[in-house]
Amino acid sequence: MFPVVILCGGLATRLRPVTATIPKSLIPINGEPFIAHQLRLLRSRGVTDVVLCVGFLGEMIRDFAGDGSLFGLHISYSFDGPELLGTAGAIHRALPYLRETFFVLYGDSYLPCDYAQVGAAFENSGKLGLMTVYRNQGQFDSSNVEYAGGRIVRYDKHLKTPAMEYIDYGLGVLSKSVIAALPPDQPRDLASLYQDLLAADQLAGFEVTERFYEIGSAEGIADTEAFLSGGNDQPPNSRRVTDTRL
Repeated sequence: MFPVVILCGGLATRLRPVTATIPKSLIPINGEPFIAHQLRLLRSRGVTDVVLCVGFLGEMIRDFAGDGSLFGLHISYSFDGPELLGTAGAIHRALPYLRETFFVLYGDSYLPCDYAQVGAAFENSGKLGLMTVYRNQGQFDSSNVEYAGGRIVRYDKHLKTPAMEYIDYGLGVLSKSVIAALPPDQPRDLASLYQDLLAADQLAGFEVTERFYEIGSAEGIADTEAFLSGGNDQPPNSRRVTDTRL
């Protein structure tokens, strides 16, 4: 299974004042920091190696998750530095920890899909990148992808079209060479990188059917808590992980 890069260095201004003192990844969800649920999900999907791209209050995430052994994982940390580099820029800073191919997802996303299927789709595509898409139809967030015939036709977070019934699900796969080609220490957004790959016919698409969950808003937190209250991230013989400092 490919390793996973988790982007958890944002400022989470929409959730202030809560995120003024803790990073978004440590927001309590059903009595545990969100990242505990996220890491257990990844392990249950066969992931063993994780790179956390951290920034604001990132030391708190490292103090909580440690080396990952509590979750059956190996975790490495890449710190953003004094200047925010954007999502793709943060991955570039993590180059020393990256393998030739890796998953990437956001630190506020809970994505209960089949990661092995996504990885296989990337390997079969012959492309440099892959974006998972979900037929959202404007239901859970603003749709931003035109997807037809198993291909991404258009992707844009700002210029929406009526044909955009799908949304970027939040789980991608990238070749290390794509990141290595970026200028170092320059801000770059992952969305613009996906657009460049799409323009070069190097972005595969893969449709997932499981809805996504996120903690980027109060409504998203409520949905995620409701979903996880059914024990949906609990593999057999798992333990809850609590942190009384939060």
